[in-house]
Amino acid sequence: MCGIVGFIGEEKIVYDILSGLLTLQHRGQDSAGIVTFKDIFHVKKGIGLVNEVFNDKHIERLCGNVGLGHVRYTTHGTGDIQNAQPITTNYPFGISMVHNGNVTNFKKMNKALYHDYHVLPTSSNDLEILLYTFAAELMKKELKKIKVADIFDAVKLTQEKIEGAYAVISVIANHGLLAFMDPNGIRPLILGKKVTKNGVVYGLASESVTFDHLGYEIVRNLKPGEIVFIDHNHKVHSTIGFQKKQHFCVFEYIYFAREDSVIYNYNVAGRRVRMGENIAEQIKEAGLKPDVVIDVPSSGYFSASGLAEALGIPYHRGLFKSSYIGRSFIAPKQSERESIVKQKLNPIKKAINGRKIAVVDDSIVRGTTSKRIVQILRDAGAKEIYFVSAAPPVKNPCVYGIDMSAKTELIAANLNIDEICKFIGADALFYLKPENLKDIFKELSICTACFTGEYPAGNVNEMIDDIENEKYEMR
Repeated sequence: MCGIVGFIGEEKIVYDILSGLLTLQHRGQDSAGIVTFKDIFHVKKGIGLVNEVFNDKHIERLCGNVGLGHVRYTTHGTGDIQNAQPITTNYPFGISMVHNGNVTNFKKMNKALYHDYHVLPTSSNDLEILLYTFAAELMKKELKKIKVADIFDAVKLTQEKIEGAYAVISVIANHGLLAFMDPNGIRPLILGKKVTKNGVVYGLASESVTFDHLGYEIVRNLKPGEIVFIDHNHKVHSTIGFQKKQHFCVFEYIYFAREDSVIYNYNVAGRRVRMGENIAEQIKEAGLKPDVVIDVPSSGYFSASGLAEALGIPYHRGLFKSSYIGRSFIAPKQSERESIVKQKLNPIKKAINGRKIAVVDDSIVRGTTSKRIVQILRDAGAKEIYFVSAAPPVKNPCVYGIDMSAKTELIAANLNIDEICKFIGADALFYLKPENLKDIFKELSICTACFTGEYPAGNVNEMIDDIENEKYEMR
């Protein structure tokens, strides 16, 4: 999972790109990169957070009225600098690209690029598969007289060949800004615009919060398989390329997206409240009466507030979260995740001591973080602890861009609910039911593969094996 932005329309567009990346920092903390175009591509990439990678010197150098930005959370390939995005090529003429997602037929397409087009990718980043496949299809056109229809055709052929989840933004040198979605629309991408004294500026971003902060009007979410091209006259061209049934990633709502984002007309915070409300019925049926509801900050807050309201009991902040420690879920190693939890969370003992606590987290993936949280609450004097997951049991690896990949690491794939409850040390354990999730999103077709094992895109078996082997080698 990553965060991407692209803008076109006014000089020194780098300021909007940089500000946009800061709003999406929660989507990736491994590396950050920006590319702009004026006569040539101007690129700056680095390992770390946005404010660590860029300084005034870089901003001055990144000139032009069109450009891209990326924050990376490593799910495919290594976290080295050569895998940082954007990635740029002069083949067939200048193209730079960023993406959010995972290509599931990576090996197949990697071989096809070499044998069919004599292109050898230089990194293990699956973005190169998208970039060079699109470039190869574009090479078949009459480049001196390239038309929007030619670009759309090259994208559609790319969509037909590449499987998996991807939202892509690209700068085509001296032509404009291009964006396209995978056929199932698994990952989010939103179009926005701003009217200035110099004309209209257009932007594309992973989440609506980018446009809220920049003062842009939100136009709409891109549809599954949609292709959008914005030329240098600021004219927006769009079409549907290769499209299948939508399967939008529901984990965006459960965990990954910011609470203040709106995706496909669903407010993320509002959906999380609904998740908590649904779980309240299970607690009532079990005959349990917590004294207080607390959350695992901060992605558990809205589900906790919904649970508390539905149960008619108070919500308190029971755990303090340091704002200066990264997200434990996306840390690559288990030892790092445990260290982050220890540093990040500290109990507010007055809210916990002697009380029966319902503690709400967005999900339970590996179980080790949940176990640590239960122990923190025990040490703070909790009388009883009822652990609540705002998501159903995660039983299957995600191959579309969320790092919960190895099945051997997924506690719900290997233990039943009673066994998980015992492992984490809680007095009771509750999960959102899959049928509740479908009811909450009844107007949106969602991907629930991590809960059900029903994968909407690609033959994922080889991808799952590759990811599990990669994780084994990293241990």
